[in-house]
Amino acid sequence: MTARTALSAVAVSLALGWTAGAGGDGAAVPADPGTLRLSATYTTSVLVFRVGRIDVEAEIAGNRYSARAHVEAAGLAALFTDFDIDSDVEGRLSPGGPRPDRYGHVERTGRKRRTVEVGFAGGIARSDVEPPFSSLGQPPASEADRTGTIDPMTAVLFLSQSLAAGRGEPCSGSLPVFDGKQRYNLNLTAVGTEAIRTPGWSGEALVCDAYYEPISGYDPEDWPEPGETRHPLRLWVASFDNGAAYIPVRAHTRAGFGGVTIEAREITLG
Repeated sequence: MTARTALSAVAVSLALGWTAGAGGDGAAVPADPGTLRLSATYTTSVLVFRVGRIDVEAEIAGNRYSARAHVEAAGLAALFTDFDIDSDVEGRLSPGGPRPDRYGHVERTGRKRRTVEVGFAGGIARSDVEPPFSSLGQPPASEADRTGTIDPMTAVLFLSQSLAAGRGEPCSGSLPVFDGKQRYNLNLTAVGTEAIRTPGWSGEALVCDAYYEPISGYDPEDWPEPGETRHPLRLWVASFDNGAAYIPVRAHTRAGFGGVTIEAREITLG
């Protein structure tokens, strides 16, 4: 992945990296848990240079969840590129975990604009893209590849929900993700805990590694080199309200020159 692709993937994942607490029996949420809302701002940097900003709003109400994220170039990067992404998702919480109903994003680069909408009817992800991709990859993501998948924003909600539920080994298993074209797995590994400080939070955080495994939907020039997938996306996930919610407060990938770091600057949970 290029640094920009990695930034986009991390950003939309951060947008739903939180969840209401669940019961120890594995149920996703109580029948009427009330409403939880998250508002957060993250900044991205390469080495010591600020290159982007991420604004997130998310909500869990009953057994429904929704979220929106806005990503834009900032700081030094804004001098060289006009780039932003708006992403949103809607879905439901079930005993088997969060399941998206729809996911979409709009990417703008200069005067170019592309809209991607993904539906999950019948458990099979299907995308509608305008303007269409010039190629769906070699090979393209088949129906079998797209069956039982989730979107990038829901992926970290799976991780956070398992932490809040306190079931099984934290940061374990594999998440099947489809983003409208590319199909990949995020293979999770627990690292431990670490005391960290960001502009918006400080304290002890759980550390999780997510290894990127491409499956299908990639053009030849987009397939990651073996060395790129050897290094994980590292997430630092913090507990809020005595374990009622788990929210990523830092993420780092070594993709691109110097790697990309995302840190929380402000988090409001209500």
